[in-house]
Amino acid sequence: MYAFEKVSPCTAPQGLLSILRKLKSSPDQEVRILLLGLDNAGKTTLLKQLASEDVSHITPTQGFNIKSVQSQGFKLNVWDIGGQRKIRPYWRNYFENTDVLELAELLEEEKLSGVPVLVFANKQDLMTAAPAAEIAEGLNLHTIRDRIWQIQACSAVTSEGVQ
Repeated sequence: MYAFEKVSPCTAPQGLLSILRKLKSSPDQEVRILLLGLDNAGKTTLLKQLASEDVSHITPTQGFNIKSVQSQGFKLNVWDIGGQRKIRPYWRNYFENTDVLELAELLEEEKLSGVPVLVFANKQDLMTAAPAAEIAEGLNLHTIRDRIWQIQACSAVTSEGVQ
């Protein structure tokens, strides 16, 4: 668990690794990342981009995927949990020892108190995508006072804003 002063959201676009550099004193540390979101949100595509893998053929995650990604001195242990409705009740089984999480709905979970939050505003390559600021407002992220938070506009398909 980390102790942070109250930090406002960053205004300049930053990817996951930029944010981790600010949170971790040493990039040699391992970071466990829990990647949660609704089905078809782009979680697996995001993970494949982080791992520099082909994103042209993605299938829905049944259960979960675990992938270790070495990038810029960080060892990221990423848990990609399926987002289907039948899997969501099991998400809380993955909370322990999580360093980073996605999905603002989890802010009320006591087990995750103080864990930094990164919300990916994915699919920004689509004309219908809501801007990150609009998503932050809709999720009331500005009311978060007990942890660091960041909203990151990105496109998992093009990799823009991912790293």
